Amino acid sequence: MAAHNLVIVESPAKAKTINKYLGPDYIVVASFGHVRDLPAKNGSVDPENGFAMQWELGERSSKPLGEILSNAKKVDTIYLATDPDREGEAISWHITEYLKEKNIAEKVSIKRVAFNEITKAAVQEAFKNARDVDKNLVDAYLARRALDYLVGFTLSPVLWRKLPGSRSAGRVQSVALRLICEREAEIEVFNPEEYWSIEALLATKEGKAFTSRLSSLDGKKIEKMTINNQAVADTAVGRIRGEGRPNDKGQAYKVATIDKRQVKRNPYPPFITSTLQQEASRKLRFGATKTMRTAQSLYEGADIGGETVGLITYMRTDGITLSGEAIAAARKFIENKFGDKYLPESPRAYKSKVKNAQEAHEAIRPTDIFRTPESVAKYLNEDEAKLYELIWKRRSPSTSSTMTARSFFTRRALLSLSTAF
Repeated sequence: MAAHNLVIVESPAKAKTINKYLGPDYIVVASFGHVRDLPAKNGSVDPENGFAMQWELGERSSKPLGEILSNAKKVDTIYLATDPDREGEAISWHITEYLKEKNIAEKVSIKRVAFNEITKAAVQEAFKNARDVDKNLVDAYLARRALDYLVGFTLSPVLWRKLPGSRSAGRVQSVALRLICEREAEIEVFNPEEYWSIEALLATKEGKAFTSRLSSLDGKKIEKMTINNQAVADTAVGRIRGEGRPNDKGQAYKVATIDKRQVKRNPYPPFITSTLQQEASRKLRFGATKTMRTAQSLYEGADIGGETVGLITYMRTDGITLSGEAIAAARKFIENKFGDKYLPESPRAYKSKVKNAQEAHEAIRPTDIFRTPESVAKYLNEDEAKLYELIWKRRSPSTSSTMTARSFFTRRALLSLSTAF
């Protein structure tokens, strides 16, 4: 039986996963990213003519577009299932324009579907709510692409003349370079000041070692710049050791006061693209490219027990909101694993601090909170398992938001002791 529907996605991996959810009446093919771009020559964007833009097919677009065109002639409906962001919307628009040029668009129904996670339920729900291509998102893409072109073609020739060997300038890196240069200028005029801190390696009665910092001298609190040269530091150390006094073996150390208090810690908000990259760099030593490549793999899906499912939601997002279903699943997980005692009365609500954030998408989260890192690790490679665990732990609340452990307060007391002279 011939298929009546064509689904166009961006990557072959995504095509393979979605194909399993839709059945034999759907053909799923990949566009392999963008299919058209502006030619690298003058006149591709014309500011004097309403910023008219000239497009050409990409170098690697012939084969995927040939497959799309061949299948488009056989079906009744075409579903554009590219990524749910501005770039994905732009790819859908480019494909639609290409099909118009080939006189295919008027013969078939073209619909846009978008989903933030590649799971069977999410994909099927998206197909039930198919829509038209979002012209506002396309216009945003066109404005950004025109700026890329106009800024690059204006600045790059100047750069080549002034700095032979330079490659190009652009809308983003030119501004970033200015910020770096201004910061470097501030560093160059900075006047460094010397300061010292004094620490002692001590131990509790039980023999547990810890480091304590000198916090007061002669009854006065030590500020950052109090000990401002080696001579002052050596004098302080000598007094602590009892040097110069034959019968003095050094000062005695004791806990002067114990400060007990409850410390409440709120969990961090769910990951957005930038915070995921930062944490992956800090904790996993992943570069930004590696983080996004690994996240893309988790998003597109892994074979878990014979079923291919996406493990995380879409990883390019500024939004820190979560769906009602995800929040309900997290609360159920807390209740099952930790009990009612640790279940908040109401879900936490986070607000983005990012100016002009594009919050159309959810934060980055596991598609199923009950898929723990331990349960899926055997289906993933090492990098995927590490990143999934990072995302899962960020998504999952800690067992307690209050720290009252005695060892914590004792350590704080010891670290804040002062030596009397």
